[in-house]
Amino acid sequence: MQVSIACTDHNLKRGNGDHSKQSATSPNVVNQARAKFRTVAIIARSFGSFTPRHISLKESTGKHTGMKYRNLGKSGLRVSCLGLGTWVTFGGQITDEIAEQLMSIAYESGVNLFDTAEVYAGGRAEIILGNIIKKKCWRRSSLVITTKLYWGGKAETERGLSRKHIIEEIVRAMTYVINQGMAMYWGTSRWTAMEIMEAYSVARQFNLIPPVCEQAEYHLFQREKVEVQLPELYHKIGVGAMTWSPLACGIITGKYENGIPESSRASMKSYQWLKEKIVSEDGRKQQAKLKELNHIAEKLGCTLPQLAVAWCLRNEGVSSVLLGTSNPEQLTENLGAIQVLPKMTSHVVSEIDHILGNRPYSKKDYRS
Repeated sequence: MQVSIACTDHNLKRGNGDHSKQSATSPNVVNQARAKFRTVAIIARSFGSFTPRHISLKESTGKHTGMKYRNLGKSGLRVSCLGLGTWVTFGGQITDEIAEQLMSIAYESGVNLFDTAEVYAGGRAEIILGNIIKKKCWRRSSLVITTKLYWGGKAETERGLSRKHIIEEIVRAMTYVINQGMAMYWGTSRWTAMEIMEAYSVARQFNLIPPVCEQAEYHLFQREKVEVQLPELYHKIGVGAMTWSPLACGIITGKYENGIPESSRASMKSYQWLKEKIVSEDGRKQQAKLKELNHIAEKLGCTLPQLAVAWCLRNEGVSSVLLGTSNPEQLTENLGAIQVLPKMTSHVVSEIDHILGNRPYSKKDYRS
């Protein structure tokens, strides 16, 4: 399990030290961390109380970029509806120069949300991100940087959420971080709805700060959590959704239609699990559905990736969709999903649902 911290001020740069090489994390690893939830839940107890008032939850559009901005859950933090992620790419798949190009394109397109984690590239992703911001002289107060804690290194003292890992004790450490103004909000990543509710209950019981968002996987083939579980949490406790992998690790781009390209993520030794997923029977069925969805994209005058990202954005419960790209052309294409969003009518969405055949049903649907 991971914890996301949205920093709104102060430098990102971390102290120098040994950074273990990043290993790709399979979704199965998350289940192995479930037993540590009691430790993770204590995080909520370290925050002071804060309840924003007079918050506008309306979507706004940037005058010069056309980027849309939404509140992160029911907090007062305004984030671009598209953010830039650094998983796999920064410090690994791409050079520092390409990383700078990607951040520049995103920033100039109105993106104010950049996501990273201490485990990405063994800590290098955070450093690269911070160095680029410093080099560009971007106003730190205009950016929202999210990072995640849990898988820090190989040693027992470098993992988890204990005091030794984050200034020796999670309660005191997180209190220090908040009191010093290094972080203004906190959220969760890959937590279940029950775990988020428990964190909220702990926070309220001790008059502390509850999480404001959950980072969850969301794309055409992964819908249940974001469309059924999180909306209920949003209405009950104000937790918003920050979603990742809108293209399902590249599956939805269509590049795996005729096999595994040599330069693709699935060809990497550490992503064998992704390759197995693609060549499986379910993977072949997904490729067939993507061919049908491509016809809808052509009718709307967009690409399949743009359609997929716009489909994620059409969900009003999603505060921001994190994009992960390895080259400037791909990022520019994905950012174009903003122009496709107005075309996502109820009729188009119904067409997509019909092809996918995986629309989850909420309690509301069963009652109607």
